[in-house]
Amino acid sequence: MQVAFSPSGENLASASSDKTIKLWDKNGKNIRTLSGHRDAITSIAWSNDGKIIASTSLDNTVKLWNLQGKLLKVMKAHSEAITAVNFSPDNQIIATVSTDKTVKLWRWKDGILLGTLKGHKDWVNDVIFSPDNQTLASASRDKTVKLWSWQDLLLGNLKTHSGITFILMSFQEFLVGYLITHA
Repeated sequence: MQVAFSPSGENLASASSDKTIKLWDKNGKNIRTLSGHRDAITSIAWSNDGKIIASTSLDNTVKLWNLQGKLLKVMKAHSEAITAVNFSPDNQIIATVSTDKTVKLWRWKDGILLGTLKGHKDWVNDVIFSPDNQTLASASRDKTVKLWSWQDLLLGNLKTHSGITFILMSFQEFLVGYLITHA
């Protein structure tokens, strides 16, 4: 199950293996349920303006929704299951990562693939943009975190923990984030 607060903190989105996303108000009242994925949902993220929710699934798609529950866009994003999604700080780009060992950058408004970043040797678990929008960090089951510039240049390769690595960020960075949990 995945959960993410909206940037304002007024709403919460949850998603799970039942293939749905539920939107909640801050008091725990279910506002609506979004349906459309054909397999378990693996990740959800809010745009930084709180107007769009991105969801990823084992069905290899990214779906973009507005707060009224309207499905805005479907992108066949990877050849294997997508494990995480995140919006850039300027809300122009989304990054997706997958069990296919790649990071992909998309202009989400029109679904254009901007690039595919390769270099991980195992599943990529998580992805996050830097607050200045200049660097992307990806974490993998290969026990590395890779830092990428916008020019597709691998900036650094950080050896990490002995288990699966997940990217965590602080609320002080003013980015919307989420924790990924696996059963």
